[in-house]
Amino acid sequence: MEWLGELVRQVDSSLLDEWERLRNPGAEITAEPAAAEAAPAGITQNKRAFRVQVRNALFRRVELAARRWTTPLGELDPEFGAEAWEEALDGYFAEYDEIGTDADARGPAMLMITEEPERWLVRQIFADPAGDHDWGISAEVDLAASDEEGSAVIRVQAVDQQ
Repeated sequence: MEWLGELVRQVDSSLLDEWERLRNPGAEITAEPAAAEAAPAGITQNKRAFRVQVRNALFRRVELAARRWTTPLGELDPEFGAEAWEEALDGYFAEYDEIGTDADARGPAMLMITEEPERWLVRQIFADPAGDHDWGISAEVDLAASDEEGSAVIRVQAVDQQ
């Protein structure tokens, strides 16, 4: 329910208003906006929903890396760049034939998050065929920028073997 509420709030908060009216049909409807509407909570306030968003964003990069699509990766991560992605993936594919994208590859065990007050440090591990799990994406999630953007602001710092 929390995740759905956050998703709807991001798309159109008037849907939540209507939902509340349906749940409380006798409640008085006023023309003045509610105090909660005046200052919407940042996306990072709902940690569960925000974690899902971070996981989805990182796994999107895994899917693109599995296809060796470095141009779209460079567009997602302009500071890191397509050339850096290409160089990193050349190193990975010199060792392994593929990057897994199945349910296990997407699972919570493949994503490590260290929460700090201003940022999250994340490591999305690649599911390699040998099961070594030594390659992955290291990134920083800027919490203040994420609240401002309304979506996870991820800055890839490395794609490497650890």
